Amino acid sequence: MIEIQNLVKLYGNKSALEGVSFNVGEGEIVGFLGPNGAGKSTTLNILTGYLSSSSGTVKVGGIDVFEYPDEAKKLIGFLPEQPPLYHDMKVSEYLNFVYEIKRCKLNRKKHLEEIMQTTKILDVKDRLIGNLSKGYRQRVGIAQALVGNPPVIIFDEPTVALDPKQIIEIRNLIRNLGKTHTVILSSHILSEIQSVCDRVVIINEGRIIADEKTESITRVAGDTNEYIIKVAGPQREVQSALRSLRGIVFSEPTGERDGDSYCFRIKSETGVDIRKPLFYMLAEKNWPLMGLEPQGMNLEDVFVRIMDNDMKKSKSAKA
Repeated sequence: MIEIQNLVKLYGNKSALEGVSFNVGEGEIVGFLGPNGAGKSTTLNILTGYLSSSSGTVKVGGIDVFEYPDEAKKLIGFLPEQPPLYHDMKVSEYLNFVYEIKRCKLNRKKHLEEIMQTTKILDVKDRLIGNLSKGYRQRVGIAQALVGNPPVIIFDEPTVALDPKQIIEIRNLIRNLGKTHTVILSSHILSEIQSVCDRVVIINEGRIIADEKTESITRVAGDTNEYIIKVAGPQREVQSALRSLRGIVFSEPTGERDGDSYCFRIKSETGVDIRKPLFYMLAEKNWPLMGLEPQGMNLEDVFVRIMDNDMKKSKSAKA
């Protein structure tokens, strides 16, 4: 659905983007991560036609954004970090205004009502936007992105400055939108990306440094090789079997027990994925595996490690 190839953006002698390339398939929810100044907003502004590039190509639904900007923009709904709202308008007036400037051809009344139902703003449709809470204003911003029912929705920091309840509500809304749209979510909140997105693309200093499925992003940073496992079986026998399993270099009980299940901390050899051998061994001995949790490699840890690795590579290249 989205194809970005060798995207470059120069500001004088300074490079904001250096050959950025990645694709987003139809129906994917992709998280776009990076530190401040990495090039996230620049990439999104080029993708949505708000900014030109120095070189490279961007296509949405097969349409070149630079050659046919009007046609490409019809396929995109965009919520920038600062929603483009008019605070002196009522919610319904504003959405009608967006309907007009987008030259939408769908049944106006039905379409806008469906959008307000989806974003849960029907109850405030006759209120001034300026009098709404931050959470409701974000919902109105999302609503304007949905006008015209574009197949691609792009969110730039959609939950910034929201309270915890509002954050949960917006995340749930994004998940639901992902069922019928292709979504790019740019955020610095790593837990948000982990809970919502199918895939993670990480940018740093204008370069893509990682592009992986959310559940396998740890491979980029170096696989985790430590797990806490819970096994329903005799503790001593399980411990002995774990220590003898090829690929496991360390195993010890944690002291935690749940009924007839015991917890163990295990560590595998570097580069060895122990999960399948572990499963088959336990199944053969008829000891149910009740839980398996990677240790120390949540998305925050992965992000930090990837950034550190990238900095080391950059320093080596300059040396």
